[in-house]
Amino acid sequence: MSGKIAAAGAVLWRGGAGGVEVAVVHRPRYDDWSLPKGKLDRGESTHAAAVREVAEETGFAAVLGRFLARVSYRVPDGDKTVDYFAARAAGGAFEPNDEVDQLRWLPVDAAADLCRYPHDRVVLHRFTDAPADTTTVLLVRHAHAGKKQLWTGPDAQRPLSPTGERQSHALTRLLPLFGPDRVHSVPKVRCTATVAPLAAALGVPVVPEPTLSEQAHEASPGAATARLLELAKDGGTPVVCSQGGVIPDVLADLLTDSRVEAADLKSRKGSVWVLSFDADARLVAADYIPTA
Repeated sequence: MSGKIAAAGAVLWRGGAGGVEVAVVHRPRYDDWSLPKGKLDRGESTHAAAVREVAEETGFAAVLGRFLARVSYRVPDGDKTVDYFAARAAGGAFEPNDEVDQLRWLPVDAAADLCRYPHDRVVLHRFTDAPADTTTVLLVRHAHAGKKQLWTGPDAQRPLSPTGERQSHALTRLLPLFGPDRVHSVPKVRCTATVAPLAAALGVPVVPEPTLSEQAHEASPGAATARLLELAKDGGTPVVCSQGGVIPDVLADLLTDSRVEAADLKSRKGSVWVLSFDADARLVAADYIPTA
């Protein structure tokens, strides 16, 4: 019986003496060299699966970056779809196991030559479209806060709904996969409450960002984009929680001065834009994650 098989993997990279090196693994069962990947467990997200599979096959912790490609191909059990991400190696060591008996760190061209499958070479080519080492800004729209019309208090004090609480918990599981190191938020309860559990887990404060509010954006268009670029220039991996009246405009501004294309500037409540910037704070990738 055949079916649809969802999997995830990564181009795991590190800085080497001669430049960027990527990991390729040998699977004795198939006698092939390939990029690390594997099937999603029941209820597991694509992003979590990519990190877990990299750890299981290579022994290295992975910090996710930009989305690279989705590839599909036939296997004996059905149609397999694999989502690949760029991922920085963040420590670890390889030990042979039942699935993988060898790992090699190679320059990208050498890795492409060694990999057996054409789709791995496609993914590696996508990896070279942008610098390996980028700054990731995780731009979050606040989680669901119920109907504005039913709230009788000040709008800035409107709390998260039960749906919003679930979305906040989902974000607290998702965002650490990208290695965030600080948290910023519009100083409204629904915004700070969305990212407060993440900040608590990281042991960092929630830094107020009034410039990224809808009121400030209406008063001074462009200021929110400028502030986001300042945060990108600071490096690291900031999480920034803003509002639905701001995020699409900021994205449109960023896309104007880049080669990145995005068909739909969605911004659902509780969603995330994974924005990747090069050393000059130029946008090189923009990936949307709708959070349930």
